[in-house]
Amino acid sequence: MLLVLSEEQKAHLGFLPRVGGAAVGELGRLAVELLRRGAAPRACEAAARKLNIDVDTIQHGVEGLSYLLTESSKLMISEIDFQESIQVLGFSDELNQLLLQLYLDNRKEIRSILSELAPKLPSYHSLEWRLDVQLASRSLRQQIKPAVTLKLHLNQNEDQTAQVLQTDPSTLLHLIQQLEQALGEMKTNHCRRIVRNMK
Repeated sequence: MLLVLSEEQKAHLGFLPRVGGAAVGELGRLAVELLRRGAAPRACEAAARKLNIDVDTIQHGVEGLSYLLTESSKLMISEIDFQESIQVLGFSDELNQLLLQLYLDNRKEIRSILSELAPKLPSYHSLEWRLDVQLASRSLRQQIKPAVTLKLHLNQNEDQTAQVLQTDPSTLLHLIQQLEQALGEMKTNHCRRIVRNMK
């Protein structure tokens, strides 16, 4: 799978051939630090003074490298696909090898950072249900009033919570149809492609 870079991202990375291999390694370190700790304007200013380049150019370059490394690590792009993805930048073979080595050295760490940043959503544990039917009351001797009570057990951060829901059977059937339709949508090629790119 190839990574597609926008024109803006290509422009942000366009200054890399001017700075040399050691500076690209330093900018790559700053890009990983950006993922790990957030923006570091002082480090960018120091790098800009050292390389005698505008601070904004350095910041955009670090952000561009950060995007390149993050997306490549997220999609677990192979070495060949990574090289073909950065081929469109028109860099020398030496610089392409340097970027590849930067990606290979940091991909596991970037994936662990991304997994820590992912939101911890509740997950399904179990479900209990009960069907109650009211057949009569003091005012109405013959009535049928069904109700379905659901107790949904969820896991979140190793804690278990329970949600109690109550509905009538027609609403429950409508909910089931909507969920089945959503599951059917997940089987389409478009949704599969989106899910594959989100992992």
